[in-house]
Amino acid sequence: MSEDRILKAVVATILEKKGDRPVILDLREVSIITDYFVVAGGQNPVHLQALADAVEERLKEMGVTPQRIEGYRGGGWILMDYGDLVVHLMGKEERDFYHLENLWHGAKIIEPAMA
Repeated sequence: MSEDRILKAVVATILEKKGDRPVILDLREVSIITDYFVVAGGQNPVHLQALADAVEERLKEMGVTPQRIEGYRGGGWILMDYGDLVVHLMGKEERDFYHLENLWHGAKIIEPAMA
């Protein structure tokens, strides 16, 4: 399964479920932790869970399963670790506070239309 296809599936799923401002961070040049982050927002904890469920189901259909999911019951930030891809689904306050897009300075930001 190509990374490009997986990234497109994640972003499309988030957009279908009305996720807020999904972006892809290409971390290959700045981190050994993972290759990509997908960062997106949700309206509330229930919406974040719905986004996580939809992403997990879509990738499962593609034969891709998460190594770990954290924060599902916690509410404001769900992290889905797929190894070379980490999906961050965040409430507005958490996303504004942590601003992962700026935290990883050297990461290339890929807008969904370009993915």
